[in-house]
Amino acid sequence: MISAIVTIGDELLIGQVIDTNSSWIAQQLNFIGIKVEERVSVADDVAAIRSTLDRLLQKVDYIFITGGLGPTKDDITKHTLTAYFDDVLVNHQPSLDNIERMFKAYGRTVNPANVQQAMLPSKARIVVNKNGTAAGMWFQQNGKSVISMPGVPYEMKGMMSDEILPSIQQENNITIYHKTICTQGIGESWLAEKIEDIENELPSYIKLAYLPAPAQVRLRLSAYGAAKESELNAFLNKIVERVGDYVYGFDTDTLPVVLGRILKEKGKTLAVAESCTGGYISHLITSVAGSSAYFKGAVVAYANEIKVNQLGVENSVLQSEGAVSKAVVEQMALGALKNLNSDFAIATSGIAGPGGGSAEKPVGLVWIAVASKDGMFSKEFKFGDNRERTILMASLTAMNLLRKEFLIK
Repeated sequence: MISAIVTIGDELLIGQVIDTNSSWIAQQLNFIGIKVEERVSVADDVAAIRSTLDRLLQKVDYIFITGGLGPTKDDITKHTLTAYFDDVLVNHQPSLDNIERMFKAYGRTVNPANVQQAMLPSKARIVVNKNGTAAGMWFQQNGKSVISMPGVPYEMKGMMSDEILPSIQQENNITIYHKTICTQGIGESWLAEKIEDIENELPSYIKLAYLPAPAQVRLRLSAYGAAKESELNAFLNKIVERVGDYVYGFDTDTLPVVLGRILKEKGKTLAVAESCTGGYISHLITSVAGSSAYFKGAVVAYANEIKVNQLGVENSVLQSEGAVSKAVVEQMALGALKNLNSDFAIATSGIAGPGGGSAEKPVGLVWIAVASKDGMFSKEFKFGDNRERTILMASLTAMNLLRKEFLIK
């Protein structure tokens, strides 16, 4: 099966909005064995959309479209597709019920423009949008499918995950097993070298993909056709055993979720003292539902006076060692541990950049400390000269240090 992805919107072509939809859709299609032959962005223009459909339907089985389904006049995708497939709009009661439910939840009255969003093509299969007001439309003609979804990423992802992808797998009798290993603290090339012999043992119907991101690498094993899930799991276990405690989770696990799960299971609490990460660790931790069960709170000690007054860092140590130092970050961790009365603490102090660095302490240098009432572990890291990347990498590394040094030993 061959597919194409079309993103619609003038905002994409002028660079006002970055297209993240097509990359995510392509990844999901790859997971189920659907080849993506082309990705294209098209203006909010009837002729451009029609000519793109004419061209792509000559060579692909599926066209996935995002964008242009909103309630305003510049959202023309629904009307263009309805005309293209020689169809008419009719009221789709499940979609209208969904819109009314959403407005009621926000304490608002449905306006006429949103009511019109429930007017949908009579011949299309309608995919109700559980996260928004714009329904998806699945047109089928001459063995080809054109699937139109909203451009809002989380709305599109909900439709794809809940209904569209499972339906495609079912109608094409696609059987694929996937398992993902989540690692942190080891680079892609080091990881590849470490498991090279295992990778060489994989049969042709089991594929290994490296999915790197800042501070972490995911390894996705995919078994196609004749492969059995047990056979895939055997190779997964080999890799996990080889990689060791660099592995923090599987499949959709994230470090904040895993960290929270362990703390909750152990009945322990956590406090954070952040300088260079500016509250980002706290943000990641509290993005997990139920984190109040184990997260006590944080002190964002960006200024040295806050380090002294709120965390008990000795002014003499700040003067002699500097804010970005082993001594200071350890005192920050101890201060968070004591003042927030927690079982564990994480502390960060560094130079995120772009300015503030020196030959001795360059931009990207970060000291991280993790502490408990029984011990302390601190380490220096160098994350490079990109500010956003340094903050993200320091935050993930700090959480993983706590996991490795205190929670799984």
